[in-house]
Amino acid sequence: MSETPFDAKQFVKYLTHQPGVYRMYDESGDVIYVGKAKDLKKRVSSYFRSSVDVPKTQTLVRQIANMDVTVTNTEAEALILENNFIKKYRPRYNVLLRDDKSYPYILLTHHEHPRLAFHRGTRREKGDYFGPFPNGVAVRESLRLMQKLFPVRQCEDSYYRARSRPCLQYQLKRCLAPCVAGYTSTNEYQEQVDLAKTFLQGKNQQVIDQLVARMSAASEQLEFEKAGRYRDQIAALRAVQERNAVTGNQQELDVIGFARHGGIASVHLLFIREGAVQGSRSYFPKVPANTDDHEILLAFLMQFYLNDEFQRRLPREIILPEANSTQVLDPEHELQVLEQVLAQSVRMTNNVRGERRQYQVLAQKNALNGLESRLNQASTMSLRINALMEVLDLEQPIQRMECFDISHTMGQETVASCVVFDQQGPKKSDYRRFNIKGITPGDDYAAMAQALRRRFDPLKPPQANALGQLPDILFIDGGKGQLAQAEDYFADWPYGAPMLIGVAKGESRKPGLETLIMAGSHQILDLNADAPALHLIQHIRDESHRFAITGHRQRRAKVQRSSSLEQIPGIGAKRRQKILQNLGGLQQVKQASIEQLMAIPGISRDLAETIYHAFRDE
Repeated sequence: MSETPFDAKQFVKYLTHQPGVYRMYDESGDVIYVGKAKDLKKRVSSYFRSSVDVPKTQTLVRQIANMDVTVTNTEAEALILENNFIKKYRPRYNVLLRDDKSYPYILLTHHEHPRLAFHRGTRREKGDYFGPFPNGVAVRESLRLMQKLFPVRQCEDSYYRARSRPCLQYQLKRCLAPCVAGYTSTNEYQEQVDLAKTFLQGKNQQVIDQLVARMSAASEQLEFEKAGRYRDQIAALRAVQERNAVTGNQQELDVIGFARHGGIASVHLLFIREGAVQGSRSYFPKVPANTDDHEILLAFLMQFYLNDEFQRRLPREIILPEANSTQVLDPEHELQVLEQVLAQSVRMTNNVRGERRQYQVLAQKNALNGLESRLNQASTMSLRINALMEVLDLEQPIQRMECFDISHTMGQETVASCVVFDQQGPKKSDYRRFNIKGITPGDDYAAMAQALRRRFDPLKPPQANALGQLPDILFIDGGKGQLAQAEDYFADWPYGAPMLIGVAKGESRKPGLETLIMAGSHQILDLNADAPALHLIQHIRDESHRFAITGHRQRRAKVQRSSSLEQIPGIGAKRRQKILQNLGGLQQVKQASIEQLMAIPGISRDLAETIYHAFRDE
């Protein structure tokens, strides 16, 4: 473990708001507590409030020497992953979950007349097990819904054997009464069992089609209450059947995520063993200047897996980052070479689907989260600010930096962003967005001029005292034209204006090829691609771009949400009807995930993503 004291304030400051699992370590490096959170930043920060009065929490916090987090897609996944980590580490402060309670399943027995049942614990009884589910409530709710859809018995065997006439479930049409002769045939009952089994296996489209047909028929007969029940069942059954990205059927698998920015690379490993995520860790290899992404990942794989410690326990399969997004390895050459060097039995690939694809996305998400945390560490930020002061020959410390950027689509919904950095990194409480109005669409110069006026006019005397609110350095994302707008604005500034620097994208927009333009002389500031000062400027510029484009997408999405479903590109009257029938209504469409939309016949991934983003703020 690190000898430096654990800085809780610094750790919490750059945590993500995504769901996930956090682990706390003591001075010896042992895990003392594992927890899950819907919002990692809010949950972890609650431990370090001055008003905490629970003795156990106070004792726990005093022993924390380090912490790390693993991001998940949903809170349910975080719950399952938390359980896996508690089983592995046995932290002494996880008192509530020390009973090691297992996750529940749905059991379809192998009797002559099989039954659907709730199951938790050792799998002694013969049958098909479906799950695991996050909690018992989800299983029981699923069984209630299954009972309405499939007339398969759910009664205990003792009750089943003692019947001489059908029970109430038969009268309610929730069971075919196989317990009593003459009410159903074995083949008829088995058809319903097979249908229920097929649905639980995820091959559910034929069941959904039947429900859609019933819902449509009920609507045509003006039985809207009945149609509404079918709609709710479709939505609930889809939600129950969503698979978790941290539990599956892959027995031995390593999944690698990769991200790189500003001279720092992040490699995140998910270790899948016995069908579950057994652990994860981020690595930050030292990156020499002018090193390609594929060289970094190749060197890491060789050093990591050829180490004596890992050579005897290679996984059966290694999933690499997606080639289309990161372009880190050539699957036709370098993967074959790696497989030959490591072991003939190890399969390496980056083109995966289904469950493996979910793991790949999860590893990539954690790599990006680890990279962001690393970039915002106080030590890294201090080093880069000092390097920038040296490059600019500044005598006074840099206290505040700002950067402006413009984002729009074909001149529509133009948004300007202003991001702020201080000695500790991004100061998000001071971020500002400006919705640009009253200009010629696509006029970036006019948009920049308006954003500057709206940001700095309130600081002109006598309206306000600008001391402490004016930046020492103002970066303008753009070339000489955008920089000229800032120069014109500050030409008659009543007191010391900030230093102005334009950040123009280089050829092919590749990091390290930016052109830095000094205001006034328009002198080009020449920095090496691996210069810490350039990495800081890239970080600020990229943050302003992210903040601007997020605001623009929110405005664009707001316009799209006000339109009907048919106005989404690629959606006509027939597709609209098919989507609404499969999901049950417009509200369900708005809440559906990309995977749920893709499950509808005729909806591709691209179209599903288009629909998904049309109803959400990105």
